[in-house]
Amino acid sequence: MTVVSDGTAVEVVEYTDPLCPWSWGAEPVLRKLRAALADRVRWRRVYCVMFDQYDDPAPDPAAETAWYSRYVEDISGHTRAPRAVDLSRVAASSWPASLVAKAAESQGADVAERVLRRLRETVFVLGDPADTPALALSAVRGVPGLDLERLAADAASAAVLERVRADHGEARRPVAEVLSVPAGSPHPGAAKETPDGGHRYALPTVLVRSAAGVRAVPGWRPYDVYARAVDELAPGPVSAPVTPDAAEALARYRSLTEPEREFLTHGPWPPPGAVRVETGNGPVWLHPEEAVTHPATRRGTPTAR
Repeated sequence: MTVVSDGTAVEVVEYTDPLCPWSWGAEPVLRKLRAALADRVRWRRVYCVMFDQYDDPAPDPAAETAWYSRYVEDISGHTRAPRAVDLSRVAASSWPASLVAKAAESQGADVAERVLRRLRETVFVLGDPADTPALALSAVRGVPGLDLERLAADAASAAVLERVRADHGEARRPVAEVLSVPAGSPHPGAAKETPDGGHRYALPTVLVRSAAGVRAVPGWRPYDVYARAVDELAPGPVSAPVTPDAAEALARYRSLTEPEREFLTHGPWPPPGAVRVETGNGPVWLHPEEAVTHPATRRGTPTAR
């Protein structure tokens, strides 16, 4: 089999946005898929920039926020993902969060995962989207292993801006298979039309690539659909990962929603010291060390268990 450019036989490309509600709802399944594939594939994230800086401002921001809050509530009804009790506004731009998430990749996979998670939680736990550089950097302060000063410099650099611009462009060149897709999911994931008459990937969309071809999994899908797409192109079937017990899972992921703890862990819940943060659709559970620096602990009254 011919390998992709970095030497791995299979590449998985995840088209996403830190502020996307469907991507947030897909986290349990995609976390499990990443654990199952581990070192077998190259996993690459492409930041679509769903809220573009060139979008026209809403004529009535309060009405737009009320509509978007209902939209997120409807999505969370399908995905069971947490949603903020009160959303302060619709994000003005995804660029700051995308730049910070992309810049974090140079500090290692674990740091990048935790940074992206914090950025997602600004919308769906806190209700205050990280849509400025200052808010994005504030949200990730205290992430274990993160050099915040280096992150700030990298996120403001020309090199990272060029990488996110490349992501923005790639996300607007969807493969033909996603231009029209069958129903069967609350979010089937057909490509979205763009103002210039083109298309971009719906979020999330996952592409599996190898010398044998390409498989597209658009929208919000169950785990087996992703695993089957990888099975068709990868040598050997995808085995479901062994789920860790509650304490190990929370130590690994630092933050777990109710769907995630059901899907990614086993055994009695919650583990000792877990901190429960209430949202408008079920709790988010934080590792006690995560809770020390997490922005959610600056609001409300999280409860240690």
